[in-house]
Amino acid sequence: MNIFQRLVGTFFDPGNTFRRITDHPVWIDALIIVLILISVYSYMIFPLTTQESLQMMNDSAAKLKEKWGEKGFQTAVERVKNRSRELTSFLMAPLTYLIGFLFSALIIFGLGRTGSTQGNYRQVFALLVHANFVDKLLGNAVRLFLASSRGSVFQTTTGAAVFFPGLEVTSTTYAILNQMDFFQLWLFGIFGLGLAKTFRIKTRKAMVISFGFWLLKSTLSFLFSIVQMKVFR
Repeated sequence: MNIFQRLVGTFFDPGNTFRRITDHPVWIDALIIVLILISVYSYMIFPLTTQESLQMMNDSAAKLKEKWGEKGFQTAVERVKNRSRELTSFLMAPLTYLIGFLFSALIIFGLGRTGSTQGNYRQVFALLVHANFVDKLLGNAVRLFLASSRGSVFQTTTGAAVFFPGLEVTSTTYAILNQMDFFQLWLFGIFGLGLAKTFRIKTRKAMVISFGFWLLKSTLSFLFSIVQMKVFR
């Protein structure tokens, strides 16, 4: 299958597409596309995230100055203002995700091999990269549209928090609901189909592995969000 067939198949025929990827685990072209999508999204939202970060710091200036001191506060503001859009978008963002993909695939491979002697790391990595077309192509397109329409990245969500528009974005409830992202759930759903074929296990067991990792990932992301929010409280 060529890259176009694999991309379309990920959305419309993931079972058959992931079976063929498992048989022939190609991933370089898909990884390049996913990293480009990440870079473009990061570049497009950079002005909004910078503006909102500075606004939040100004709104919490009194508390932050008390914690960090006047000099520390000004240093933090200047650090945000002086961030390079190009460096952040085209180096830091894709590099961070690449490392994340590599470690994620390793953990999932380890989980899969606890109950199976089949499958290899390359197959898991290839499946994970292709499954991310859902989130990094369609998901980011929706998020970019919503963020541009609202003029806010921090108040944009494609998770369950969208059903509770009155929630404060810095609340614990919002952080929990935000982890239940529709595109992430879609991603790990079809990824589970691929794991079943890779490890030659039942689909139910593969879904437990896939969503078990999603739960771990979401928990860590939630804890990180809580730490970030405490800075502004």
